[in-house]
Amino acid sequence: MTPNVFVIITDDLGWGDIAAHGNRQLRTPHLDVLRGQSVRLNRYCSGPLCTPARAALMTGRYPYRTRAIDTYQGRSMMDPNEITLAQVLRDHGYTTGIFGKWHLGDSYPMRAVDRGFEEAVVHNGGGLRQPANIGRDSYFDPDLMHNGVLERYQGYCTDIYADAAIDFIRRHQSHPFLCYLATNAPHDPLEVAERWAGPYRHAGMPDGIARLYGMVENIDWNVGRVLAALDQLSLAPRTIVLFASDHGPRHDPVRFNGGLRDQKTSVYEGGIRAPCFWRWPGRFSAGVDIDRIANPIDVLPTLAAACGAAMPTDRAIDGVNLLPLLSGQIRPDQWPDRVICLQWHRGDQPTPYRNATAVGQRFKWISPAGWEERLHWRSPPFSAPDELYDLPNDPGERQNLAGTHPDLVAELRGAYARWFDDVSRTRPDNYAPPRITIGSQAERVTWLTRQDWRCYEPDHEQRGWGIDNPGFWEVQVARAGAYQISVDLPVLSEPGTLCVRCGGYAFRQPVQPAEVNAGLITRMIGPVPLASGPTRLEAVVERDPAGPAGRYGVDRVAVAPA
Repeated sequence: MTPNVFVIITDDLGWGDIAAHGNRQLRTPHLDVLRGQSVRLNRYCSGPLCTPARAALMTGRYPYRTRAIDTYQGRSMMDPNEITLAQVLRDHGYTTGIFGKWHLGDSYPMRAVDRGFEEAVVHNGGGLRQPANIGRDSYFDPDLMHNGVLERYQGYCTDIYADAAIDFIRRHQSHPFLCYLATNAPHDPLEVAERWAGPYRHAGMPDGIARLYGMVENIDWNVGRVLAALDQLSLAPRTIVLFASDHGPRHDPVRFNGGLRDQKTSVYEGGIRAPCFWRWPGRFSAGVDIDRIANPIDVLPTLAAACGAAMPTDRAIDGVNLLPLLSGQIRPDQWPDRVICLQWHRGDQPTPYRNATAVGQRFKWISPAGWEERLHWRSPPFSAPDELYDLPNDPGERQNLAGTHPDLVAELRGAYARWFDDVSRTRPDNYAPPRITIGSQAERVTWLTRQDWRCYEPDHEQRGWGIDNPGFWEVQVARAGAYQISVDLPVLSEPGTLCVRCGGYAFRQPVQPAEVNAGLITRMIGPVPLASGPTRLEAVVERDPAGPAGRYGVDRVAVAPA
């Protein structure tokens, strides 16, 4: 039997955001039922951030191999030469669809529709309130990209994604499919209808918790809807359902997380341990807990094995096929021990031992960094006291055993060092982000947003996507010719000069605050002659008179053949 595959992945939903994990304040009846029907990987260590976890799931490879190492500044664009789960299953005869969050590149050749998904209803960037979105960015009635075309949708975002996923499986029920449903909830901002948040607020919970739990309960309701659709279409017996989250919960508001330490961005268990349920009726036993460590890198090899699809053979695949473990062919105590390494901090170049961990089946080594240290990375070489935890006996990571077990510290620290050396060799060009292609026949209009710009300052790793941190885009011109460039300007508080440069072309034009405040926010520039090949596109507003920063960034740029 060739199974269908239905993957559900949430954003910022922590271990404790499932009622069955001990949360007595939250209602998740459908997820609790799914959990009871599934094999549960209780040591699934993911994240600790959105893009890296998704790149790992899609490719079966550690994120440092894929260029997808962060959430913005070009570092959330996955190398277009990576082979994805969608490509593997599509090439095996599956119909593929994605609904919700992609976060691995918004422009050709890195969009979901370029990377194996035949149908896509997605938002750009990491969320609907981030600068990558080019239309209405509310969680309600959002503008979404449907197969590369911007369209307005009605309703709440999670409901829209679930509706689209249900419609997809109805239309393709007679053919093997991969349906990838990825919510941007419960990631902030905490936007949800009062129908969902109100009961928690009326129970006396703070507004932030009420909204967040309302978003989680809405996810639960939609999970119930898609599972009911599988039942109604008689697809459940031949469909693998995988439910997981990308990492631990966001740090605000602080909420129940099952006693785990810390949150998203941290490599303590609270940042990396996520729910992970696998359901395949008749093949996987219901209600079984497995304590073997696993990671998103294991998803691709496991699903490829279950579906009989061929894996890529021209690159390192870091994940392992969990199918013998999930199906009970191998007992957990017979499963080989392994070490999984995770690391995250901002910056173009990973720094050894910064916010890093090597997780073994029993012991876990950490080279920790506090939140501010993770953000202020320009002080290599980095060094922090080693920490070691006995996770089965100390899941909350309260007792540091590094001083009494130096042999284990050396063993796991050495495993991390070998891992770091291995994955670093994959990118000899210092993890430079891929270039965005303009002028491709696959994408007539290319939008360049603050999500993917590269900041000017030498310490640009500390910069963000605000207009006070101006940036530029590294692009690849697919075809020589004349191009039209349109620039959306921010609201101005003082006169300035719009400056656009690309491929030897330069444009300057004064801009007055009154013009922008009156609604004239777009400048059309062109025709601009561009040669094919790599170049840089810059669009900034120079302050007049020059302010403290001298210049600031624009909202977005659109480029299309003239």
